Formats: sequence, structure tokens, C-alpha cells
Amino acid sequence: MEMETENYIDVQGTRVHNLKNIDLKIPREKLVVITGLSGSGKSSLAFDTIYAEGQRRYMETFSAYARQFLGGLKRPEVDKIDGLSPVISIEQKTTSRNPRSTVGTITEVYDFLRLLYARASDAYGYETNEKMVNYTSDQILNLIAEEYDGKKIAILAPLVKARKGHYRELFEQLSRQGFIKVRTDGELREIDKGMKLDRYKTHDIELVVDRMRISSDQSDRLKKSVQTAIKHGKGVLMVLDLDENKSRYFSQLLMCPTTGISYDLPEPNTFSFNSPKGACSNCNGLGTEPSIDIDKIIPDMNKSIFQGAIAPLGEFKDNWIFGELKVIGERYGFDMRTKVVDIPKAGMDVILYGSNESFQVKSKTLGVIKTYHINFEGLVKFLQGQYKNNKSKSLRRWAENYIVHQKCHVCHGTRLKKESIHFRIDQRNIHELSEMSLKSLYEWLEGIEERIDDKKRLIANEILKEIRSRLGFLVEVGLEYLSLNRSSKSLSGGESQRIRLATQIGSQLVGVLYILDEPSIGLHQRDNDRLINALRELRDLGNSVLVVEHDRDMIEHADHVIDLGPGAGVHGGHIVGEGSFKELLGLETLTSDYLSNTKRIEFRDERREGNGHHILLKGANGNNLKDVDLRLPLGKMTCVTGVSGSGKSTLINETLYPILSKSFYNSVKKPLDYNKIEGLDHIDKVIDIDQSPIGRTPRSNPATYTGIFSEVRNLFAQLPESKIRGYKPGRFSFNVKGGRCDVCEGAGLQLIEMNFLPDVHVPCPSCNGKRFNRETLEVRYKGKSIAEVLDMSIEEAVDFFEHIPKIQRKVKTLFEVGLGYITLGQQSTTLSGGEAQRVKLATELSKKDTGKTLYILDEPTTGLHFEDIRVLMEVLEKLVDRGNTVVIIEHNLDVVKMADHIVDLGPEGGEGGGRIIATGKPEEIVLNQNSVTGRYLKKELER
Repeated sequence: MEMETENYIDVQGTRVHNLKNIDLKIPREKLVVITGLSGSGKSSLAFDTIYAEGQRRYMETFSAYARQFLGGLKRPEVDKIDGLSPVISIEQKTTSRNPRSTVGTITEVYDFLRLLYARASDAYGYETNEKMVNYTSDQILNLIAEEYDGKKIAILAPLVKARKGHYRELFEQLSRQGFIKVRTDGELREIDKGMKLDRYKTHDIELVVDRMRISSDQSDRLKKSVQTAIKHGKGVLMVLDLDENKSRYFSQLLMCPTTGISYDLPEPNTFSFNSPKGACSNCNGLGTEPSIDIDKIIPDMNKSIFQGAIAPLGEFKDNWIFGELKVIGERYGFDMRTKVVDIPKAGMDVILYGSNESFQVKSKTLGVIKTYHINFEGLVKFLQGQYKNNKSKSLRRWAENYIVHQKCHVCHGTRLKKESIHFRIDQRNIHELSEMSLKSLYEWLEGIEERIDDKKRLIANEILKEIRSRLGFLVEVGLEYLSLNRSSKSLSGGESQRIRLATQIGSQLVGVLYILDEPSIGLHQRDNDRLINALRELRDLGNSVLVVEHDRDMIEHADHVIDLGPGAGVHGGHIVGEGSFKELLGLETLTSDYLSNTKRIEFRDERREGNGHHILLKGANGNNLKDVDLRLPLGKMTCVTGVSGSGKSTLINETLYPILSKSFYNSVKKPLDYNKIEGLDHIDKVIDIDQSPIGRTPRSNPATYTGIFSEVRNLFAQLPESKIRGYKPGRFSFNVKGGRCDVCEGAGLQLIEMNFLPDVHVPCPSCNGKRFNRETLEVRYKGKSIAEVLDMSIEEAVDFFEHIPKIQRKVKTLFEVGLGYITLGQQSTTLSGGEAQRVKLATELSKKDTGKTLYILDEPTTGLHFEDIRVLMEVLEKLVDRGNTVVIIEHNLDVVKMADHIVDLGPEGGEGGGRIIATGKPEEIVLNQNSVTGRYLKKELER
């Protein structure tokens, strides 16, 4: 018996969320996949039971003193778990939103690069681009003795370089120390009493330490003079050949031999954009600076100031600022009703950039000359001031509406000081390396030892080993197209998850239980094999790997599969099958039906012909796109495919969608670079359904997001009981005072702040998580209070509201996109990315469509089982049948095979991508030799 628990994680009697008191044994040191319908309880088992218990046990190891600050973690509802190792969860929560966080900093590769540059780089002067030199004092002595043998020289200590001032105190101080001569602006002078220079001119001042003819018997004197000069010149001295009047610098620091510019010796901080030592002082190491966008201040040049052409000011009001504008108008010959386009440039400049002047005007009626004074700061300066210095968040946010972030004009986006950029290894500076794709960087590092000198090779050896191993893991999990300076907030959930996975493989831990949440998201089939190998590598080190996954390949390669079901939500929570992949195929479960091809997601033999119109986007050049022309047929379902990093999101989410959004809704998001777009008149609205959360607080939920809740509140307010009590719809809202619980203010939860851990939400002690006060809960519809309605699953709600068409239509749509298992009032924070996306989809579907709408979906199959994909595709098919256009960015072949038209990008990721390599029906893509997607699609169609 001893042996058995050692090889298994034994979970007994777990009842978390919808799990039905299940017992199970999970083999250790194996790759185990948990699969099943969305909402069948996979995450409840993996994260809310096993991971939560692992976390709790870890907390228990802290001393009682430390635990009092942490508060206890609640024990999950499970009878017992034996054989649990330390747990590490690798979820899809996107990494830091901090603008300073980059791929390089989160993987720590950049930290090692900084160390490498601090120890093994060569410095170059930023003016002459000459290699900098630094000598020891002995080397300086030998050089002077050799170079100036027999010559008459002066040994000088540089004190002031190109600075203004009269320097009277400096000369007095030198005189007191016993020095007699200085060289000012190239001229040797004796120090007189009260001597000073022109205070408004820039000067170079060197102190004359000694004048001598170099010979072997003067070596002692030379040594002392050199030491004195180095001391006064702070590590730098200058030798002046008195016969030829030529000078040369010598330095113990890094110094340009021609200009004498010196840098401090480098340390890792010199190359950090998060430290004052290395960061560009203009943008503080962010690489961008805020500047005012005139197009946002004056969106429509054909309006007049009176009509509100100047967006920050709005329509005309009788106040001081419009009074000032009137005066400016008097001066430059326009009035409040002149179109902006007709206002003279000089007048517009004063409005934007301010002026301070007086002028005289002869009154037309009285003939008197009146003097006016303009004292106007200018809108640009005013908005910049509000954005940078205002303490009020709302005013700063208001000013931000008129601001765009552009490349910093000082560091040109490198984020570093100019000195830091002039340290190079093999002619490359650290910024150039962080711009390369990880694959190119890995190749550049090949044989770098041969390209640097022996002394540096010795120092760099260990650092290079570290960098190579980390880069190797990142390339291994299919991220070779990222670059180190890519901002971590621009990473998708799948990418940030794979970065964490690579970091974990690199840490080489043993005996750990890793829990992963759909790591295959955003991965092309081609890169899937690499991911599976990476997980196997983790397993082979001696770890247990538990993966929540729907991907066919991943299930096929698992050592053990656990299938949950049979349905979702209340109908799930049972184990319907477990064993190896082969054993699973022999069972009769929904998953095994799809894996064995007994059930399939069918596609039409006849592809739609569309409505003959198309949108043509020409010359898209954002990120890695190479002058791409996209022809998008309307009235069809189009799939945009390609390996990870080939430019799909750049083309659709960052170029096409912002263009359409700007055209239909005047949105402020700027599209990436493109030439022109045609065919917008064939559609009348665009809807982007992405995976961002539908709300970031526990107050938002599917009912509030879809608008169902306002209808439900109206329904409750119409009930006879409400009318007797005088309750209005607001009484049934948990966001306004009156009907909600006063203790938790309608949140149903109370936030317990943990000093150095994530905050914890606990149910409110007063209303017990119901959100409303007792009186509100006494009003019932069909025997249910408003709180019980919120706790209903979507599936129950479909029957419950069957006689209220307004509500039922919306609830039914949620049910049709496969969300029958979530509750109406489920907190948004607990919905997965895929669920949030389907809530948005349902919201859009429940509106009346025009038949000319363009829908954009980004990987809608995230978190979906084969059966859920079938349901989702049925819904999308209906949309297209009504004449709408659906564009899907997707890797999942079950979706790709159903498309009427495919746009395949590639051929590789990052720099190797950014071109359209194939377009057409799936059957045409399969025949295209260049398309990687085609190769995998062929197998899928044959299946």
C-alpha cells in the first residue's frame, strides 16, 4: 500500500464547484491531460482543488507569526489529498501590464546581457565613433616617455570642458594651492589676482601642472607630475607638445583619444532602462514621450469654434477662455463662427501654442482706438501640463484623450542614454540585440567567442552559457519570433504562458507538480510538437505534469487522460473516462467519439460564393508586415491562419479593425501603418469579439454585460408586491443604495487586503453573498428572489423566462453559444478568456443584425471542447447565412476546414513572416506548396 500512494496523487471526495464528490488517482511523474466539455469541472479539479490545496499546505509551513499577516487560505471542499508535491501553476493570466516589463526582463535574458556588456564590451566615442581607451598610471608614464622623448611638453589637468561661467573662485583656489599657470581656451596664461573669464561664453580650462623636456633622468619628476594631474583631472590628463602646439589626452577612465570625452566604467546598471544610471533622461527609459495630437484636438476642420470644433473646449459658452479666443480673433481677423479651415495659420498657432502680446483696434462705431492684451497659454501647453502635473486622476485621464505616445526624440526609442548605446560587442550594441528576434539572437551568439578577444572570452564564458540555455528553451517552446524588447503587455495569454513554461524548464526543478491551463492556445499545429516535447522534458526531469487541454495531439501524447462530463455545469462534475489514449478510444464518451472520428464537425461540400463585394486593404506595414495587400471577400466566413508570430493579429486586430472602427465609430485607436482601404461602403458596422475580460471587478457579470439584468429588474419592479411597497427598478440593483446590502455595498464579497499577497475575497457576513437586504429579497417572481435569479444557470433561465421574450431571447443566445452552465450572476473575474468571448458573442448575436455586419473573432475556440466548437460554429454559420461577414483568426483545424476563404500568412514568425503566402478555399490551400497550414489541413480533410 505504501508503494501505491508514492506513485499517485490520491484525491478523495472533492466537491469543489460542480464536482460530484469524485475520487481519483493521478499517476505521478507522468504527463496527465484533463479534458471534457467546457464547464464540466476541469479547472475546478486542477486549479480550485489540487492547486489550491498545494498552496494552502505551503502557507501552513510558515510560522504562526507570518501566518497572522496572511490570513488562512480556505481549504477546498475535498476529503483528502495524498501524495501531493509542491505545486507550480502556469496559467494564461497575461503577464505584467507595466510598460517597463519586456520579454527580456521577465525571462531575465536581458539581465544577463547587461552583465555581459558591463564585463566584455568595447566603448566607442559618441562624437568620433573611435574606440575608447583607458590606461593604468604606469601605462600613461611609459607612453609619455616613449612618445615625447626629447620634446618640450606641458602636463595639464582638464578642469572645465565647454561650460559657461567666470570661474573667479576656481582661479583663486588654484592660486592658493600654489599653481601659477592655466590654459584657457587654448591660450597659456598666468593666474593673476582677481582673474576671471567672460561669464556668457563657453570655456575650456586646463591646469598647467608642469612644463618640462622629457629625458631619462627626469623620470621621477614626470611620475609625480602625472599623479598630480590625474588627481586634479579626475582620472584624465592632457599632454601639450609646446613646440608643435598639439595636445593629446590620457585617461584611467574610458576616454575618446581625440575629443577627450570620457565615460564611467560600465556596470550592469549602465544598460538598464529601469535605472537612472542607464535610462534616457528625457523619457525616463520608457522609449516614448507624450505629445499632443492636433487631430484629436480638432477632429473636424469644417466646424467653427462656436459649433465646438475645438474638442477639449466643447461648444461655445460665455466664459473667460472663449473671451480670450474672441480677442485672438479680433487680432487675426476671424470670429467664433469662422470654420477652422479658414482661420489664418498665425491665429491658429496662437490658439494652440499661446502668445503674450498687446495690440490696438479702432472701434467701428465710436472711432475710438482700444488696446487689447492677449495672454493665452495655448491649448497644447495647457493639456501637457494637465497630463504631467495634475494630481486629479480624472483630469489627467481627460487630458490623455488628446495625447499620443511617440518615439522619444532623444534616445529614438532605445530607452538608454547615448553613452550606454556606444558600448558594443562584435559591432552590436545592447539595443540592437534586444530588437532581434530570439532566433536571430541565438544564431548571432553562435561562435561569438571567436569574435571577441581572449581576456574578454574568459570573462564572458559563464554568462554566455546562461544566456544560451535560456534562449534555447524559449526557442524550443515556439517563441523564436519574439524579441527581447517586446512589451509584455502585448503578449497573448498563450505566449506569456509559454514564456513561464520555458523559465520553468530552465530552472531544472525536480519532484514538482506543474499544472498548465491550455498551453496550446495561439500555437500553430506545426509548433505543437515542440510544446509537447517541452512538457515531456519537464516530465523526464522527474516532475508530474497536469494539463487542462482540448487539443487532439496533446491528448494523443499523454501518458494518462482524465475525461470529465457528461455535460457542463450542473450536468458535469463526473469522471466519464480515464486511462491511456488507446483505452479512452474504447469508451463511449463525447470526447472519445470525436477522437475516434465516430463524431465529426461536418463542413459543407459547397463553399459560399459571398455577395461579390470585398474590402481591399493596401500596403499594410505594421510590425513585421511587408507591404501586405489584403482582399477580404464579404458575405463569407474567412479564416486568417499562419504560424505564431506571422502577423495575423497585426493585420486584423491592429490594422484592419482600428481603420473600420475609426470609420464607423470615430474611435481614437490609431491603426498601424497602411496606404489605403477600399470597399467600406459595403458594410455598415464592425464588431470585434476578443478575449479581454468582460469586467475586472466581481460586480460585473454576464447578466449585467448582456443587458439581461436591467430587463430582470424592470420585471421585478412590475410585480404587484413591488408596486405595493413602491419599489422601482433601482431597488433591485446591487450597484445603487436602497435595495442592496449595506455592509458589502452589493458586492456580495468583502475584500481582505493581504499585505504582500494577492487580496482575497470572502463572502459578506451580513447578506451571506446574496448582495441584497432582507426586504428586497422578500419580493419574488415565480417563487424566486432577485438573488436566486442571479444564481440560476443560463440553462434554467431559458425555461424560467419562457414567457418574457425580451429576456428569453438574450438568455437563449447565451445558451446557444454553449454557455448553459454558467450562472447569470457569475462574477466576470471567474470567467475564462474563451467564456468571456462567448458572452460578448452572445450579446452581439442577441441584437438585430443588419446583414451587412463584419464580425472579427480572435481564436474563439480557446477553452472549447470539440462539441462546443460544433455548437459555436453552427451559430457563426447562421450569421454568415444572413449575409454578414465573419473573420476568424484561428489555428484550430476544425474551424479552418469550415471556412469559405482562407488567408494564410507566413512563411515563418517574426522577421521571417509578414507576407500573405496563400489565399482561397480550403481545397485550394491544401494544394499550395508554400503553405505550412495547407500541409496540416490536408490531413484534417482526409480524416
